Formats: sequence, structure tokens, C-alpha cells
Amino acid sequence: MAKRSKLYKAQLEKFDKLKTYQLADAVKVLKELPQVKFDQTVELSFKLGVDPKQTDQTVRGAVPLPKGTGKQVKVVVIADDEKPRQEAQEAGADVVGYDEVIAKIKEGWVDFDVLIATPSAMAQVRPLGRQLGPKGLMPNPKTGTVTDKVGNAVKEAKAGRVEFRADKGACVQVPVGKLSFSAEDLVENANAVVRALIKAKPSSAKGVYIQSFTLSATMTPGIKIDTRDMGKEMA
Repeated sequence: MAKRSKLYKAQLEKFDKLKTYQLADAVKVLKELPQVKFDQTVELSFKLGVDPKQTDQTVRGAVPLPKGTGKQVKVVVIADDEKPRQEAQEAGADVVGYDEVIAKIKEGWVDFDVLIATPSAMAQVRPLGRQLGPKGLMPNPKTGTVTDKVGNAVKEAKAGRVEFRADKGACVQVPVGKLSFSAEDLVENANAVVRALIKAKPSSAKGVYIQSFTLSATMTPGIKIDTRDMGKEMA
């Protein structure tokens, strides 16, 4: 069994780890736990009732957080036409280009958070999978990063847009802000993620969709969230 730190043990003493909490109550508990010196990232973790091995049960999407992520997001746009490049620049993209950006990525440059590409540019972007794939940076229509509406995509990414995807164990982890956020802002961001996750439920998935749901920060234990009637509460 892993040895727990004094901080972790002190945090566990502040709540009942076997109890399931309403989301707002869990956020309140999280903010009252003994803290570390840096501003921790708050994350939601889900266990879903899907089979990721089945292609029709893939869960993937993206959602703009209404209160942002609390971090500066570096956005790169690859477009093979002047109009979307101009839209990207006006929307605040950090790097905009085509051949020169592709060449730079081929050389190993991945110093950015989001890569957006136009559909017509994807023929040149797809071969960059070796560089982009391990970092989760490959543009995808399901996450809104392959689009002709480049300006809107850049604005959403800059404002605080997060992506989610179920892994091989049908688990999903999504950041929803910083611990310094107000409790109300964290709850609003969390609700937005839950709504997006419910919307992304595959039609072929049977039984209980959200099987478990926890809230945690970078250096805290997970607090269990009550999932009963969650679909109705988040509608």
C-alpha cells in the first residue's frame, strides 16, 4: 500500500471518504481542506458505463468553461487560405500559418496547448501524428478543432475550452478551474462539463452511464459526488 503524506492524512480527516456529496457541498469541502502553496487545478473524474473497445461507444468532446480554466492558453492555427488565417489572428491566436508551422512541428515543436486546423489543411496535418498524437494535440472535428469557423474556435480555446475523452478503462478526467476560483464558479464550470458529458453519451450505451464521479484538486484525495438523477439535475 502506498504511504500517504501527512498533508493527505490531514485532508482525509476533514470529510467522510465513504460518503457521496452533492456537487456544491463537495466543492465547499474541497476549498476547506488543508492547502499547499501553489494554486491547485481542480479536476472531475468519471467512471462511465461504456465499452471503449466498441467503436460506437467512444466518448469524446469539448466544452467551453463559462468561468474559464484559470490558465493562459497558447493556440496555434494551421490554415491554407488567407481568410481563416486573418480570422485566427483577429481572434487572438498565438501562431498562425501553414507550411512554416507544419515544418516546425515536424522538427518536434509542440510548445502550445491547442492546435486548430481548417478541413482543407488536414491532409498536411494528419502526417504529424507522431509529433501531435502523444501530446493529445491532433485536431479533431469532434472537439471542434477541425473547422472552417476558425475565429470562433480560437475564441473558445482562449476563453477556457476543455476537451474530454474516455480512456481504455472508460474513465474521463477533466479540469474545471483553479482552487482559487469561487465555489460558485467551480460549480458552474463543473455543471457545464457534466452536461457536455451526458450529451456525449453513445446511443448504444446501456445501463448506468455515469457510474462514479469524484472531485479533487492536484494534491487532495477525491471526494465522491452523488450521481443519482444527475441527468435531470444538470438539464
